[in-house]
Amino acid sequence: MPQPLISPYGSWKSPITADLIVAGTIGLGSIVLDNTDTYWIEARATEAGRNVIVRRTTDGKITDLTPSPFNVRNRVHEYGGGSFTVKDGIIYFSNFSDRRIYQQTPDSQPQALTPVADSHYADGVVDSQRQRLICVREDFSNSSHEPVNQLVSINLNNGEDIQILASGCDFYASPRLNPDGSQLAWLTWNHPNLPWDGTQLWVASILEDGFLGEAQLVAGGVDESIFQPEWSPNGMLYFISDRSNWWNLYRWHNGEIEPLYGMEAEFGLPQWVCGMSTYGFQSANRLICTYTEDGNWYLASLELQTKQLEVIETPYTSISSLQVANNRAVFIGGSAIASTALVEIDLTTDNITVLRKSSELEIDKGYLSIPQPIAFASENNLTAYAFFYPPQNQDYQAPPTEKPPLIVKSHGGPTSSTSSTLNLKIQYWTSRGFAVLDVNYGGSTGYGRAYRQRLKDNWGIVDVDDCTNGAKYLTAQRLVDGDRLAIAGGSAGGYTTLAALTFRDTFKAGASYYGISDLEALAKDTHKFEARYLDGLIGPYPARQDIYKMRSPIHFTDKLSCPVIFFQGQEDKVVPPNQAEMMVEALKNKGLPVAYILYEGEQHGFRRAENIKRTLEGELYFYSRIFGFELAEAIEPVMIHNL
Repeated sequence: MPQPLISPYGSWKSPITADLIVAGTIGLGSIVLDNTDTYWIEARATEAGRNVIVRRTTDGKITDLTPSPFNVRNRVHEYGGGSFTVKDGIIYFSNFSDRRIYQQTPDSQPQALTPVADSHYADGVVDSQRQRLICVREDFSNSSHEPVNQLVSINLNNGEDIQILASGCDFYASPRLNPDGSQLAWLTWNHPNLPWDGTQLWVASILEDGFLGEAQLVAGGVDESIFQPEWSPNGMLYFISDRSNWWNLYRWHNGEIEPLYGMEAEFGLPQWVCGMSTYGFQSANRLICTYTEDGNWYLASLELQTKQLEVIETPYTSISSLQVANNRAVFIGGSAIASTALVEIDLTTDNITVLRKSSELEIDKGYLSIPQPIAFASENNLTAYAFFYPPQNQDYQAPPTEKPPLIVKSHGGPTSSTSSTLNLKIQYWTSRGFAVLDVNYGGSTGYGRAYRQRLKDNWGIVDVDDCTNGAKYLTAQRLVDGDRLAIAGGSAGGYTTLAALTFRDTFKAGASYYGISDLEALAKDTHKFEARYLDGLIGPYPARQDIYKMRSPIHFTDKLSCPVIFFQGQEDKVVPPNQAEMMVEALKNKGLPVAYILYEGEQHGFRRAENIKRTLEGELYFYSRIFGFELAEAIEPVMIHNL
């Protein structure tokens, strides 16, 4: 092997290009098992972000089922999820453009089931006895009020026959039929709660006319988050609750709630989208589940009579979308050295089969940075967590006295988390000579309810402190260059980015992806799901308007003294473009280097391949001009004002 070339950090030529990332990668999600077939959704950046249902039969044949221009997606709770289900070979899916539900078999074209209406549908379950689909509907028909959420039934023989089964709460999710079809369980929550704050689990009998009898509250409330109710094959109701501080497994039987396995680990997730799943039943006596502990995910079996938990060994540190049926478990798994893949485990032999990879790219490990989980001290004598990625490229090394520039990543949500799964967008940076710190700041999930609630009333403080202290920790350890510290994030992570750049003096540059600069504007102009989110993160509005202004970077541009690049979708309803544009104008007027790239046709998050490529390369170009290093490859320049 030739000796590595000596070249400054940031100037290393990498085989992990933006073209390679967008052309060779698909998004995998929303697994459905029907008899012996496996269905899932692929999000394809090369098809303008279109979501396609794909089927794999037992003979290994993989087939696309969703013809163009259909796009299997919905906007229930704005973020969607749970966009299709399958029963005995018949597929029911939500189409994004016209918001209708379609039905289809693998051998036929989609046929519209529901009429044209200003409604979105999600989280469907087929009620075979009554020939109907039960699902969540979000109705936007009354434009003068926020949309109305309900549980509805849709007649599979006459899609115009839609009946309301439950209404009156602000939000509904997870309708689940018991095995004999006599009972329905579901979740609700109301403003100002989000589903990770407090939800309620209900059960009702189904009457002869198909409507629901009197609903019984099983568990939950304003201070208890219930996640994923499921009926076991023998008719007991299971669910996940954080009543112990950790999202653990419980079951309800004969009116009593029984804990299954107490553990300082998270079996649940923040319910940002519909249809999320972390467990399923192999049999009435055995449950297959996933949980996260210290930032890594595990697969396990839980014997329901003895309550013994046993880890099922896999090479994966990230496991999601678990579905279980017919002695097989199917999930999306990833690790630090392998892109996510659709994986099947034979539960009788523990044999693992990769059904589909998110990327067929085979990248030499010599170009991959292995994340190192770190813990570091932050404010108030508390500990924060992150994954540290040192620069790695087998073809290069930096001059001996040089320290690498650092990009601190602040994830979105803010109630979310990052993981150690191979992320080519991170490796894009590390293989060019950047260090990356991916922070699970206070408020992140995976570390218990108390850690999640550190952000209560403290958004813009705790998250900023943790990101800042992470950068300071690495600087003190002499692992990075303290004069070349950048911070980047999207959505809520974009707010953390802008707040850190405005209210702290640690960072020298930043990149905001559809980030928030004016909290007051966000409180006035966002969608229903998050309309009261800020009540818990900051305080009630307008009663605490003073705090909203005090923590909004747009009002303190005089404190901002470093360059920023902004990326924004023109059709973003979560964080409208005016949020970025106000900040850009303020920076222009102040004479600071600033760049702004607006994408037509994009919403909250970028789905088109050309825009994902432009964003990666644009951010790299921006840093090259700000930090003063030469690029190893030609990149389309970005207009940087005041430079």
